[in-house]
Amino acid sequence: MGNWDSSSLLLLLVAAAFCGVNGAEEEYISAVGDPGMKRDGLRVALEAWNFCNEVGHEVPGMGSPRVADCFDVERIPDPSDKGEDEDDDDICDANYKIIHRVREVDNKLGTNDPLSADTYAVQKELYLGQKCEVTDDDPKHPWQFWMIMLKNGNMDTSAGLCPKDGKKVGPFPPESRFPCFSPGHCMNQPLIYHNYTDIEDDSTMRGGFYGTWDLDADLSKGLNNVSYYSVTWEKEVGEGGWKFHHVLKTSHRYPWLMLYLRSDATKGLSGGYHYPTRGMSKIIPQSPNFKVRLTLDIKKGGGPKSQFYLMDMGSCWKNNGSPCDGDVTSDVTRYSEMIINPETESWCSPSKLDGCPPFHTFANGTRVHRNDTRNYPYGAYHMHCFPGNAQYAEEPFNICDQYSNPQPQEILQILPHPVWGEYGYPTKKGEGWVGDARTWELDVGGMSHNLYFYQDPGTAPTKRSWPSLDVGTEIYISNVDEVAEWTVSDFDILIPKVKPGYI
Repeated sequence: MGNWDSSSLLLLLVAAAFCGVNGAEEEYISAVGDPGMKRDGLRVALEAWNFCNEVGHEVPGMGSPRVADCFDVERIPDPSDKGEDEDDDDICDANYKIIHRVREVDNKLGTNDPLSADTYAVQKELYLGQKCEVTDDDPKHPWQFWMIMLKNGNMDTSAGLCPKDGKKVGPFPPESRFPCFSPGHCMNQPLIYHNYTDIEDDSTMRGGFYGTWDLDADLSKGLNNVSYYSVTWEKEVGEGGWKFHHVLKTSHRYPWLMLYLRSDATKGLSGGYHYPTRGMSKIIPQSPNFKVRLTLDIKKGGGPKSQFYLMDMGSCWKNNGSPCDGDVTSDVTRYSEMIINPETESWCSPSKLDGCPPFHTFANGTRVHRNDTRNYPYGAYHMHCFPGNAQYAEEPFNICDQYSNPQPQEILQILPHPVWGEYGYPTKKGEGWVGDARTWELDVGGMSHNLYFYQDPGTAPTKRSWPSLDVGTEIYISNVDEVAEWTVSDFDILIPKVKPGYI
């Protein structure tokens, strides 16, 4: 964070969200199409994944699980106003209408061919992106939408749908780590219902998505023993910013669910994907020079198994440091997440070195090995696991789940700890949790630069870029029905301003 005190940094970042910052060292601009979620004409989409980040099978009547709510806001002329004394800034006395760019027929598009459900979703996302795309005054960097991501953690081992480290495998016997209430029926996509954004009380804009993975559920009869999700958004015309309100509920049949709000790349690959995506990040941030600002208010935590991520970073590079190119056998998804649920314990200790990354690098550049019991911050880590295709992983080590991504993956999960304080992250349990709503200014670039990620020995360090940044929760195989509820607003990604023509 350099020499900025907290008040100076807050002023710096607030200014950056609008017009850049004239600081002592660097000037920042926003990397997203809608800085701070302030734009009246919202662009938001929803995607749903099965366990291995694919579609598998569409739900009858729902279409492919990619939908969008993209619109512009227009002022309705007052017939009695002849224009002589018209005040364009008088919002309170004006009437407005919403012009939707995506129709219901677009959102219901799907394929009846289960063999093409995965690839159809790819094309549908690109199509919706085209409908929603905004160029502003920068045609080189168009953008499409904020992305709401849903994921069903059920895994049907008898279905043979998910590859192992990117390689096709057949069915195998059930395992206790993979929940599935009924083989052939547990990996389904959710029902998706859509309240298209409308204007209420003349100036309040509101819309949302909601639904359930329990395909036989009647939501009008309540949510007892029923999985559920909802994301609603609200804003006053011409004032403030959008606030996204999230709810996620597990059930006995669906105990492992995920819900995130993401800023993904507007072109190319994003974290966890092996195909082109659309999103909000029109410039991809690179370590170590970017920051993330957002306001997070957690109402309900989701129980002890809720891995609530203050910030989840997703990227992709090969073990030799080369960029990913879509080859799922050699591309490796890299994730890092801070879990702020105070009930989440560290699985990294001097007696459990396999749960620790081999090295920790402090903010000042000092690096310590996990065998250094005096200086290594074991409590700063929840767990680390290596990709399944890492040929030179340092013993002892754990391999990441080999089925829950379309390609090998590496995961580094961290916990609130004093070592992360210099980056603006929580330093102790409970910070930012239920009852402690905060606006965070996180030096994600600086921290991600110092985090351990595997590369083959002797290879040049990769340039770490982060095409996916998100916030939300993963309720991990809950024993009882759990509910998480939270709001996100003011989301922005700030990068150093560079000379014209560089980006």
